[in-house]
Amino acid sequence: MKAGIIGLPSVGKTTIFNVLTQGKVAAAASRRLEPNVGIVKVPDARLDFLSSKFNPEKTTYATVEFVDVQGLVRGKGQDMALAPVRTVDALIHVVRVFENESVPHSEGGVDAERDKRNLDYELMLADIGSIEKRMERLEKDLKKIKNAALEKELAFLQRAKAWLESEKPLREMQVSDDEKKLVKGFAFLSEKPMIYVENIGEGQLNRLRHPDVHGALRPNTEQTIICGKLEAEMAELPPEELKSFLSDYGLTESGAERLIRTTYRLLGLISFFTVGEEECRAWTITNGTNAQNAAGVIHTDLADHFIRAEVCHYDDFVKYGTMQALKEKGLLRLEGKEYSVKDGDIMTIRHSG
Repeated sequence: MKAGIIGLPSVGKTTIFNVLTQGKVAAAASRRLEPNVGIVKVPDARLDFLSSKFNPEKTTYATVEFVDVQGLVRGKGQDMALAPVRTVDALIHVVRVFENESVPHSEGGVDAERDKRNLDYELMLADIGSIEKRMERLEKDLKKIKNAALEKELAFLQRAKAWLESEKPLREMQVSDDEKKLVKGFAFLSEKPMIYVENIGEGQLNRLRHPDVHGALRPNTEQTIICGKLEAEMAELPPEELKSFLSDYGLTESGAERLIRTTYRLLGLISFFTVGEEECRAWTITNGTNAQNAAGVIHTDLADHFIRAEVCHYDDFVKYGTMQALKEKGLLRLEGKEYSVKDGDIMTIRHSG
C-alpha cells in the first residue's frame, strides 16, 4: 500500500512523515522537488503473538510506503509537485490547527476548513487540466474515425469535467466499474480517498482523548488528529516509557499507529496471516477478497494451482493455543476458492504446483 502526504507549506507535514518513518528528514523550503519516501511496517499485536508461539526464523510485517511531497502553494501550477502522488492508493492531507507566531501560515491565519477546501480545489484543477488535454485529443481522433470505446471515454470525461466544475472532487462521483477501466491510466488526484490529519498544538492536547470523533464526513474521506510535536518526542522514547507516556494522555496507541489504522479502514483493507517455523507473516488484502486471490498475494503460482485453503481464526488460536486443538474442535477447516477471507484468518494454502 502507498499513501501520499500533501499539505500547504509550514503545516508540519514533514514532521508527520518523520513520525511515521522514524526518520530525520529536515523540513525543507517549498521549492523542494524531490519527495521524501519511507517504508513503514504496520504494527500488529496479533503477529507479535503468533511469532512468540511459533518462534520462526523470520517475522514479516505488512508495510506502507509514504511519499511526502513539497508544500503546495495555492494558485500556482502543481503538476510537478503532485506527480509523485499520482500512483498512491490514498492521500493524507496534513492540515494545520496549531498556532505558532514564529511560523507564519501561508494563508495568513489558521483555518482548517478553509485549507481542506482550498487544497481540494487544487487537486480538482489539476484533474480538469488532465481531462481537457485528453478531451482535445479524443475529439480530434473522433473526427477522423468513429470508435465506440473512444466515444464512451469522451462521454465519461465530459461528465467528470462538469462534476469538477461544480466544485466537487471525483471521489464523490458515482463511477461504474466499466468507467473505471476506461480512465484507470489517468490517476485522477481528486478521485483518491482522502485522510485529513489535523496537526494540533500542545495547548490542544485534550482533543487527543477522542482523536477519531468528528462530524459527518464526506464520501471516501476519513479524519484523525495528531500532535506532530508531541509525536516527535514520543518517537525518542523506549517502548516501556512510551506506554506510560500514552497512558498519561489517556491513549492506547501512537498517532502513527492510529493513522495507519485509519488508512486501512478508509481503503477497506484487512490482514491475514501465514505461520510456521520458517516465517510468520501478515498479508494485506481488500475486505471481501476470496481465498484464491488471497493466495495470489502470497505468490501467483498459489492462485494458479489453488486446491483448498486450510483456515482458522486468530481469536480461536489464542483461545485454544495449538493447531491440533483447533482441529479437534472443528475450528481448523478446509475452504474452497470462493471463501471470503476474514480479518485475522490464519491460512495455509494447499496447491498442486
